[in-house]
Amino acid sequence: MPVISLPNVRLHVQELNPEGAETLIMVHGMFSNLAVYYFNIAPMLAKHFRVVLFDMKGHGMSEKVQTGYDLTSMTNDLRDLMDALGIEKAHLAGYSYGGLVALKMATRFPERVGKLAIIEGPDPSEQETLTIIDTYSKEFLIHYIENFADTTRLLAGKRQLEKNHRMYEFLFNETSIRSDMEGEKAFFNDPAVAAIEHETLLIYGEESNCVPSGRTLASRISNATLVLAPGDHNVPVQQPEVIGKELERFFEPSPLPVG
Repeated sequence: MPVISLPNVRLHVQELNPEGAETLIMVHGMFSNLAVYYFNIAPMLAKHFRVVLFDMKGHGMSEKVQTGYDLTSMTNDLRDLMDALGIEKAHLAGYSYGGLVALKMATRFPERVGKLAIIEGPDPSEQETLTIIDTYSKEFLIHYIENFADTTRLLAGKRQLEKNHRMYEFLFNETSIRSDMEGEKAFFNDPAVAAIEHETLLIYGEESNCVPSGRTLASRISNATLVLAPGDHNVPVQQPEVIGKELERFFEPSPLPVG
């Protein structure tokens, strides 16, 4: 699908099963791209839903911008994308920082969110959050190259590594990403998070440093269920079938009305 021009940014979008009755939007984490879902998890869910994937600003094939990586700006982008695609309401799944974007959507635009799945959403108040995201995003890239590059894997992998290295340098050195993320340190303590009423699934790797974040969210969101899966912060890459099946069960489509 082409890059879509929104009011403030151009985002690269991919859709699976565009005729699906219900829509599920999946948000990747910082320093990665939509490929974290595209090859394994998204096809499982596309059997049941219209699945929308997009590269966040500054990532993948989306526009490179210097500012606007805070949660309010990110959710403005997601709302604008929903408007552009004619999506009034969607289920949301978000991984890592993308999980925080999904949570923020539920606090700002609750009427536009169905069910909510948060995979490894880190507590921004933890000092190690940015390091965790950065480290595991590099692991994700290596996995992507090893498993999904084409027949000229070595050459394609080298090109991808070089491209991703440029993305890291851009995000770290030429954008507000660090200060924007640091500005979200109070997010888990926001009363709006505790007021979320959406049915919420929290999936964390049992070996992850972010498990305490999952327990915190589980204690604050009244309609939340915490599930621990084998793996660490990179659990969607390590256990895509496990995560896909958890999401399938949780987002089970509504039954069609009788008569």
